[in-house]
Amino acid sequence: MAEIRSVFRWLSMSLTLAAAFGVAGCGQVRAPVPGAGDDGPVRRSAPVRPVTDPRLLALRVIAQQPGWPGVRPVIAPAARSMPCGRMKCVALTFDDGPFSYTGAVLDALARHRARATFFVVGQMVEPATVPYLRRMASEGHEIGNHSWDHPSLTGLGPDAVRGQLARTQEAVFAATGVTMSLMRPPYGATDARVGEQARRTGLAQILWDLDTLDWRDRDTSLIVRRASAARPGSVVLMHDIHPTTAAAVPRLLDELAARGYTFVTVSELYGPRGLAAGARYSGRAEERAPQAARF
Repeated sequence: MAEIRSVFRWLSMSLTLAAAFGVAGCGQVRAPVPGAGDDGPVRRSAPVRPVTDPRLLALRVIAQQPGWPGVRPVIAPAARSMPCGRMKCVALTFDDGPFSYTGAVLDALARHRARATFFVVGQMVEPATVPYLRRMASEGHEIGNHSWDHPSLTGLGPDAVRGQLARTQEAVFAATGVTMSLMRPPYGATDARVGEQARRTGLAQILWDLDTLDWRDRDTSLIVRRASAARPGSVVLMHDIHPTTAAAVPRLLDELAARGYTFVTVSELYGPRGLAAGARYSGRAEERAPQAARF
């Protein structure tokens, strides 16, 4: 705990420096993460931001100072070999965090000894959310890259796409010691150019085959009902930034567990066959483009 408090103190100092860099004209105003979720209106264009975000630049400066405590890499549980070709496996995925409701989602998963995959937004990595990231890693969940500030990557040039991914890789590594190997393009918007930058960054592209539409309806019962339509091999899309989703997770875990499902990470779902950097995957139930549940 003392280590975490010390890290937070230094991180707070880095944010102060970041603000100074921004005022001096080196930075950009931080853009809010869209509240609609991945299936909200797709932005076909987005501002090109500098590859070096002022907050990360400040963190680098602070990290070079005497007395910097560093962040010890999280010790994750041993990797599991899950025979999902024979078992009823489902991969629950959560986008847009970490946020204040992430803790409740992690608590529910822990009670069921369930694992999931969290696709995090780089600018959401802050002193207040670092403990959630570290819990994800220490409890066996998978962390994936969901860009720095949630633009539609297909509206950006190659350098800007690479910057979105690289900054988020750096932020999560600084907080946890984890090098992510998965990414999910915001809104599911991808093309050959995005795929090439994902490949160069060493990230497989993970889409989904079941959308709970939790971002749209904010209705706990509907979220549970839609998630219950999962099939063996499904990748289920949710968002851990909504209280209604956090409230739905215990119920949908109960529902799917009663039907014999095992909750796995995306990498566990694919198992030894692995995931190729740059390639697209949308679940083993049926390889198809993302679709919303129709009820």
